Amino acid sequence: MATVKHKILVLSGKGGVGKSTFSAQLSFALADMNYQVGLLDIDICGPSNPKMLGLEGQEIHQSNLGWSPVYVESNLGVMSIGFMLPDPDEAVIWRGPRKNGIIKQFLKDVYWGELDFLVVDAPPGTSDEHISIVQFLQATGIDGAIIVTTPQQVSLIDVRKEVNFCKKVGIQVLGVVENMSGLSQYLADFKFTKPTETGEHSDITEWALEYMRANAPELLNLVACTEVFDSSGGGATRMCREMGVPFLGKVPLDPQLCKAAEEGRSCFFDQKCRVSAPALYSIIKKLVPRESMENGA
Repeated sequence: MATVKHKILVLSGKGGVGKSTFSAQLSFALADMNYQVGLLDIDICGPSNPKMLGLEGQEIHQSNLGWSPVYVESNLGVMSIGFMLPDPDEAVIWRGPRKNGIIKQFLKDVYWGELDFLVVDAPPGTSDEHISIVQFLQATGIDGAIIVTTPQQVSLIDVRKEVNFCKKVGIQVLGVVENMSGLSQYLADFKFTKPTETGEHSDITEWALEYMRANAPELLNLVACTEVFDSSGGGATRMCREMGVPFLGKVPLDPQLCKAAEEGRSCFFDQKCRVSAPALYSIIKKLVPRESMENGA
């Protein structure tokens, strides 16, 4: 860890809020900025990063320097227990001490080389894995934690606990990201259906798009937005204000981003994630100072 300049934890209070998706896209973005990046997946029971970085079926190799990460690109390495399972459907049924042991091995025995950023994707909650990673990393310094949530109260209740966990163990909260902040998609990417008398839906997408092209082509450049989760309580913005932590921004629920995660690719690589990629990049620019982006970490 002495050769790692910056260590960032990605946390969430609730599962299923898109924390691993954010970790993967943050790593892709930092690597695209020509940083040397490592992504450490310490979600022992639910490792998602091999899938989200297009590395399924890869294995860890041993050298005289230690375990070698699996590389997406020459400047983006990944370590996950998912690479060590004989079968991807295999359940990891471990008690706390064994989880702590593998996390310690990941930190001590993996040869990352010189890294600008190590992104640590932690499981949801505040249990064994979180205590272990904090204890093991504090000696070499942790830059802070990014906390990912969705807008509704049922998620924010647990995120408040995560913020208090960080305060108790002395980790700076770099900021909170409100993920899935409303469904946003270009009108041209929607599928249109018409309900029938039997309650089924017939696909009229081609007709609808052709009608817009002929009669109102400007509509095809509009983004349609709708609220998926109830944010009447103020969402993450209000929670951050009340708890005195930075709010980094909102990322919409974008089907194209979901597809990029399923296919294990960066949302910044092409123009498909036209709604979510700019939102993610805006958040990442807040995390990486301009002088670092220009001169290196």
